[in-house]
Amino acid sequence: MLYRPYISHDFDALYALEEVCFQPPDRFSRRTMRLLVQRPHAATWIAEEDEKMAGFAVIEWAERRSGITAYVQTIEVAPEGRGRGVGRELLCCIESAAGIAGAVSVWLHVDATNLGAIRLYEAQGYSCEGRRENYYPLGRAALVYRKLLASRVLS
Repeated sequence: MLYRPYISHDFDALYALEEVCFQPPDRFSRRTMRLLVQRPHAATWIAEEDEKMAGFAVIEWAERRSGITAYVQTIEVAPEGRGRGVGRELLCCIESAAGIAGAVSVWLHVDATNLGAIRLYEAQGYSCEGRRENYYPLGRAALVYRKLLASRVLS
């Protein structure tokens, strides 16, 4: 599996994977997804196998009083790639990108019924910080997770 930063040429394959992974009303629109991957304070990573997109992840960050905070917009893995560590590696890639940007923590929301994703986040050091009722369409709840990033030593 190859993990690499997104390039604009990837967009059609990326959005095709979005259409496989999510159905309306949960799916990002093409316009919204294009805006996410083009934001200046964001990073998108691609997982590729045999020149076919196997997954992608998007993270963005912003300055807060407490420092730079990152937010995982999405991690998506093709059905045939699930359970093979692709999501974990993509999460590591985007955490690294946020850390390089100076982020001190990463936040995310996950559907409270998405047990596979919850296991992944907890195994990677995320802690549940709360629950938001009616966060997702059709009244589904979200769990809010946070991870503190290791502070970098400057020389």
